[in-house]
Amino acid sequence: MIYFDSAATTMQKPREVSRAVSEAIDHMASIGRGDSKASQSAADLLFNCRQAAADLFGVPSPEQVVFTFNATHGLNIAIKSLVKSGHSVLISGYEHNAVSRPLASIPGVQVRILNTPLFQPEVFLEQMRNELEQGVDVVICNHVSNVFGYILPVEEVASLCYDRGIPFLLDASQSAGTLPIHLERMHAAFVAMPGHKGLYGPQGTGLLLCGEVGEPLLYGGTGSLSFQRDMPDFLPDRLEAGTHNVAGIAGLLQGMAFVRKKGQANILRHEQSLKQMAAKGLRELPGVEVFSSPDPKVQSGVLSFRIRGHDCEEVGAYLSRHQVAIRSGFHCAPLAHQSAGTAETGTVRLSFSAFNTQQQVTRFLQILRGFYLS
Repeated sequence: MIYFDSAATTMQKPREVSRAVSEAIDHMASIGRGDSKASQSAADLLFNCRQAAADLFGVPSPEQVVFTFNATHGLNIAIKSLVKSGHSVLISGYEHNAVSRPLASIPGVQVRILNTPLFQPEVFLEQMRNELEQGVDVVICNHVSNVFGYILPVEEVASLCYDRGIPFLLDASQSAGTLPIHLERMHAAFVAMPGHKGLYGPQGTGLLLCGEVGEPLLYGGTGSLSFQRDMPDFLPDRLEAGTHNVAGIAGLLQGMAFVRKKGQANILRHEQSLKQMAAKGLRELPGVEVFSSPDPKVQSGVLSFRIRGHDCEEVGAYLSRHQVAIRSGFHCAPLAHQSAGTAETGTVRLSFSAFNTQQQVTRFLQILRGFYLS
């Protein structure tokens, strides 16, 4: 199978990831729930993973790294911590439902959407400045669109928010592992990311980098302050209720080690080269509209396209029958399609990883040519 759906999950992982998961299942227990060697080994593992994430993402202290089930879990914690009834929240026009739905669940919140065209960061920043001048309580922005790979100018957005004292939340679901992220330099309130995408960890893992303490989403045991009825007021305990996914975190630690060894910039360049190769080949096919920019500063290794006169799900089903894994439709991001003008059709999305090759792109293009004959 040719796997071009890494924006959903990087299915191909370093071998060390599965080995670490197996080792943790066989030899580790819960942290903070006993004094056994198995429990202490798990505690050491979690600290090491927090430290690795802190080093990779510019977090001042490993305690500010909170483990989550996925980016959605982290975003819910961050949004429920920052956004209150009556607030005005500014979000980009490329946000995932993991942002828009939690916001919709909070009564009395005014959500303002920054609808701007694809691959035009200057326009985005100009409109961002205009909106901020009208008064905003919280700004939420994804780093990279999961549909189009559009890299938003989040460092500049973070700076604008910091200058005005506005809390900033970054969704790094599609950038963690390829683009530089530095919590302290961005002065972000929170940065949420999954473990199972660009960090090459298992599903069911995620990280929330905390510039502030935040409010619990879940309540329960933490292994600390057992006689206190409220959740502890310190990180990470305040935001981590219940038993940790120790095996998943073991795999995540090895995934981050792979990213660090290979180099985020090198992974990004590799994915972008495959994206450019695929875009060039797609443009040579009849009726294909490709959403691609030649500028590596504005697009990652995610590429969308559609074929005039053909439903995107039809194209996706054809590719699936020929053992090519992609994603078609609206990708849980209707705002992105509204911003880009694809809300009527959706798109077919290719998303690459460090494990994909030029030969796979060539084979994909050969298979897609057969679609016109089917």
